[in-house]
Amino acid sequence: MKYIDKDLVLAQLDVKNADEAISTLADILYKHKNVSQNYKQAVLDREKIFPTGLPSGKIGVAIPHTDVKYVNKPAIAFATLNEPIIFKNMADKSQDVKVQFIAMLAMKEPHSQVELLQKLMELFQHQDLLANLIQEENSKNLYEDLASYFDKEV
Repeated sequence: MKYIDKDLVLAQLDVKNADEAISTLADILYKHKNVSQNYKQAVLDREKIFPTGLPSGKIGVAIPHTDVKYVNKPAIAFATLNEPIIFKNMADKSQDVKVQFIAMLAMKEPHSQVELLQKLMELFQHQDLLANLIQEENSKNLYEDLASYFDKEV
């Protein structure tokens, strides 16, 4: 399955907070018919209980998602942020994570989500690559970089 779609990749997104980032990415997934109308609220609700901020070295990331029942067609929406925003740490809700890279998951089958999460975690550990991704000025180049990374064999 091809996870990366050029229409679901945003470079230098300008948002004020996590809710705005989640809403923007959920709206794009909905516009492209990947998710149901209730997906956005389900992700926002889940984020309050199970936050998705992940401190991964110098560059914080977030992987918001929700239950597979809200997904019509599997996809990932990616965004780099113009300025870091705060997500709560997935391991400790009392801690803030300054996030600059978001991968919003819309997965249909749990086993494919595990494989994808492994690939994402590998990406998050490559701080040099992540640093290059968050520097990309336009969405086309960001898409090409991500597609190249995800197309590589694990």
